[in-house]
Amino acid sequence: MFTDNNKQMTKKSGKEIGYLDMELLRFTTAGSVDDGKSTLIGRLLYDSKAIFEDQMEAIELASEKKGEDHVNLALLTDGLRAEREQGITIDVAYRYFATPKRKFIIADTPGHIQYTRNMVTGASTANAALILIDARHGVLEQTIRHAYIASLLQIPHVIICVNKMDLIEYKQDVFEKICQDTRDFAAKLDIKDVRFVPISALNGDNVVDRSKNMDWYDGPTLLFLLENIHIGSDVNHIDTRFPVQYVIRPQSDEFHDYRGYGGRIVSGILRKGDKIKVLPSGFSSSIKSIDIMNKSIEKAFAPQSVTITIEDDIDISRGDMIVKENNGPQIGQDIDTMICWLNEKPLVLKGKYAVKHTSKDVRCMVTDIKFKVDINTLERNVEDKVIGLNDIARISIRTTKPLFYDSYRKNRSTGSLILIDEATNETVGACMIV
Repeated sequence: MFTDNNKQMTKKSGKEIGYLDMELLRFTTAGSVDDGKSTLIGRLLYDSKAIFEDQMEAIELASEKKGEDHVNLALLTDGLRAEREQGITIDVAYRYFATPKRKFIIADTPGHIQYTRNMVTGASTANAALILIDARHGVLEQTIRHAYIASLLQIPHVIICVNKMDLIEYKQDVFEKICQDTRDFAAKLDIKDVRFVPISALNGDNVVDRSKNMDWYDGPTLLFLLENIHIGSDVNHIDTRFPVQYVIRPQSDEFHDYRGYGGRIVSGILRKGDKIKVLPSGFSSSIKSIDIMNKSIEKAFAPQSVTITIEDDIDISRGDMIVKENNGPQIGQDIDTMICWLNEKPLVLKGKYAVKHTSKDVRCMVTDIKFKVDINTLERNVEDKVIGLNDIARISIRTTKPLFYDSYRKNRSTGSLILIDEATNETVGACMIV
């Protein structure tokens, strides 16, 4: 299947669909140290025939050098030298593969508590989260922490993979107890869709092929779930938001009077002739055309990147937002957010930071630190106001100019922003608007 990626084709509804037209699922893996995240991804790639021959040869050679009696599939994702030496994942590793049904982007995220920021980075755009639990140890504090982050980031689908079933002799009662323990704490979180799969990543049980060792399990394999989980409703197609990234003026003879506004539709649908409003000016107009590549189309929807033209001459520039006339975002300068702190230098109360929100750049001051979350117990600490690396807290900011935003729960694109240290230009905080 992967002899020529550029020509890979599959059939759907009697039509030939190119590789680029296939539906894309982004998913992240999370779990405690040594739960087998990297091995699971390696097994998924290996059993779905998504590994090139030279990659396989390199892994076999590396496994042999380490004196292992089997091919260590975890080496596929553990790319850093320090990762291979310690046998752990340190940074987010991305892998890409495809089956005849879907394309996938995998973010293999670290399990150590000191790499919480890496998990937040890898999971921020995911449709699904794979949370691994070692069948021998059951639900740990790390499991609760990863489920909380999945809930905080509003990942629509969570798949609990109970791994290392081979080490507990594939016992059904152990699997069912872990499922019940997980449901008990997941009920306190905002997770919409939770599934459970018993697997052995090392032996390949229920990863791609159904296990002969667990005939008591009649659910889908992991790959079947990933291929068929419904993600069409994950994108908000109701609230139209089009942050303008660039004003396109070719000023050529062919397009002498052309003035288009380029950007990505982050939610909703735009149709030719729709009544729209431009923020912050508040002026109204209607869509004259929607252009993509070298053609005009009648409608476009999230997450397409398009250029639109409008009927009236209105001053529009980067950072402005085009919305439907009767369905706009909130507009304000005082904003409450949940923040994951990404920097070794602590958050400074009354400190000033640069803010990037959609295509808009402003500055802000941190006006209040409301509480810090203990993500192992889910308790709120209102006394401790020191927000350091990997901490999650609720803060208030005031921006120099109004932002056009929605709550993160309603819209992950307009409901998120990042804080940047102006002195170093480092991204120091990832925020989810409450």
